Amino acid sequence: QENVDPQKTAFLLRKAWTLYSVTPLYRFHRARLRDYARLLSAFIAAEKQKGLAVEVGVELDIKVAVSSLTDLRGSEQDQAAVLVQLSSRSRASSRNSEDKLVWSGWFCSVYGDDLSENVPEDFTCLPLFLTHGAESYTSMIGSWFQKTFDCCFRRLAISPLNLSWMVAMWAGCKLDRAASAVELVFSVPRLSQPLDISYAIHPEDAKALWDTVQKTPGEITQEEVDVFMDCLYAHFHRHFKIHLSAAKLVKVSTAVASAHCDGIVKILHSQYLPGVLMLLTELAISQIQ
Repeated sequence: QENVDPQKTAFLLRKAWTLYSVTPLYRFHRARLRDYARLLSAFIAAEKQKGLAVEVGVELDIKVAVSSLTDLRGSEQDQAAVLVQLSSRSRASSRNSEDKLVWSGWFCSVYGDDLSENVPEDFTCLPLFLTHGAESYTSMIGSWFQKTFDCCFRRLAISPLNLSWMVAMWAGCKLDRAASAVELVFSVPRLSQPLDISYAIHPEDAKALWDTVQKTPGEITQEEVDVFMDCLYAHFHRHFKIHLSAAKLVKVSTAVASAHCDGIVKILHSQYLPGVLMLLTELAISQIQ
């Protein structure tokens, strides 16, 4: 975790990222990132003009940058993360004006050894893809990558079971500054009108509870996660006479990160960035396999 430079990764924090899983990329060459940016730029322009061909290299309204984020990986086997950024410059603005970032996406693998060990040499494993920006750009970029590298993108949802793991793990993290409340949001099924229940716990109380549940520091078991959640449910039932176990957990928020069942994650603390990405990489790989 010490390898991650907070200054280089600060732009990844406090944004809502939509998650995808990606099968290995065929014949993706890191030395050609600049070429990929040019080709992707021409593809986007062509799509915007409804299929009219656009000459590669001509200056366009949308500027594409593809770069490596070498800090973002877990083990030696992991490939460095790849960042794709789209910027726009309005035709009216001056030559010297700042380009406006309109879309970001990045491929990464943090401790993704389970996948990379079993893949032939010509393939690059970056199973987790995170995007922030208009869905139309995500669709175009996904389409270009799928055609160019013979890979497949799928939205990555997060199950209630995985959300409960996340809240247990993140509630137990030590933080150097005042932490925000641990919040769980539940959706109540089978009602004519949608109803959500929000349950907020003081961060120190949540950590104290987790510390009493966890038997071996640094290790987490399903049994410990179940006990942690059961204690929270029992406390809520004692006060409000509502069985939260009958509702569906749809979102968790902590000072470390927040996650929604639709596969939208916001990472809030640079210290725990690798840990959050390791968990998400695992989810992405389980969907591919």
